[in-house]
Amino acid sequence: MLRLIISFCFLIGLMGLPTLSVAQFRVDVSGIGLTQVPISIVEFRGQSANQKNAPVGAMDDASLPNFSNFRQAGSDVLVLGSVSALADGKFDVRFRLWDVVKGQDLGGQSYAVTSADLRLAAHRIADFVYEKLTGEKGAFSTRIAYVTKAAQRFKLWVSDADGENAQAALTSPEPIISPAWSPDGNQLAYVSFESRKPVIYVHNVSTGKRQLIANFKGSNSAPAWSPDNRTLAVTLSREGGSQLFLLSALGGEPKRLVQSTSIDTEPVFSPDGRNIYFVSDRGGAPQIYRMSAAGQGVERVTFTGTYNISPALSSDGRWMAYISRVGGAFKLYLMELGSDNLRELTTSTADESPSFAPNSKLVMYATQEQGREALMTSTLDGKVKARLNSQSGDIREPDWGPFFKP
Repeated sequence: MLRLIISFCFLIGLMGLPTLSVAQFRVDVSGIGLTQVPISIVEFRGQSANQKNAPVGAMDDASLPNFSNFRQAGSDVLVLGSVSALADGKFDVRFRLWDVVKGQDLGGQSYAVTSADLRLAAHRIADFVYEKLTGEKGAFSTRIAYVTKAAQRFKLWVSDADGENAQAALTSPEPIISPAWSPDGNQLAYVSFESRKPVIYVHNVSTGKRQLIANFKGSNSAPAWSPDNRTLAVTLSREGGSQLFLLSALGGEPKRLVQSTSIDTEPVFSPDGRNIYFVSDRGGAPQIYRMSAAGQGVERVTFTGTYNISPALSSDGRWMAYISRVGGAFKLYLMELGSDNLRELTTSTADESPSFAPNSKLVMYATQEQGREALMTSTLDGKVKARLNSQSGDIREPDWGPFFKP
């Protein structure tokens, strides 16, 4: 839905929202999807002193549009709205969605927000429009976490899903890897090397406070949250080799999941919490396996290719994205679980760290282009891709957060 995505980027710009110079992004979209919905978005009433020059006049969510004008312009859908200041310093944002072809009112909403939340309001409008047109929840108001490296300094960022409004959660001269959102969207688990060894922190995104939960002998890595927000699956080498353990999100003594002499790592819970997918070399080379959350019934999942790592599961439980080494190149693959149908999503050669949007419709991943690391998103058919271009160095280790919870 290429034109739909571009229209929503335009909507956010229409509301006159400021951006942070500290972490500017440019979004480049390429490819053409099978379904396109042409949308007209009229400048919201009250946001500009120059609306008298707008070709359609100053319309808002209370206006009954002249549908013929928009049909002639080739639009199927129309968004009208208004932004007005309230006495308490907040802004009243209202909008309405119209089906231009049928002349039907598709509904609308209103939000009372602070100036700092105007961008969030625009994203929530985009989510509403997306869900009305597709029947699926939109992910525009979600957040992503990622790491940048510039001049030998590492930063863990939290930003809007489009890469804007970025805030640095941690800055360190040592590497930061494996950020993982908690299911409630309030915390990030990650691995930091600031003590000159890999240890795991849980970081409260709102307060900035963090807790060291895994600093055992050897390596502490690859945190993954359980769906109930209470437990983390982690990789520890405290007993020799890399093995999988369960650990309370509050810390404490870990519980080993499975007895193995092989390297087991990169765990991820299934959406229902019943299974854990992970990477193991027990067959001689890295492949993806599945077992129960209690550590029983280990079975191999990937059989195509000799090197498969970094599993990520869609929230609907239908898809698994992972990285496969093919002839020396690392490429993003998509597997339909249950059918084992495979799809190569990229033509790049240095892909890593896939992560699904919470509506299971896009995959975000890191890759290299022109010698620099960058973040990409891809539709599940691989036909439409968007690149987030940062001005602050190489970008890596992305993780897409859960749905926005008002």
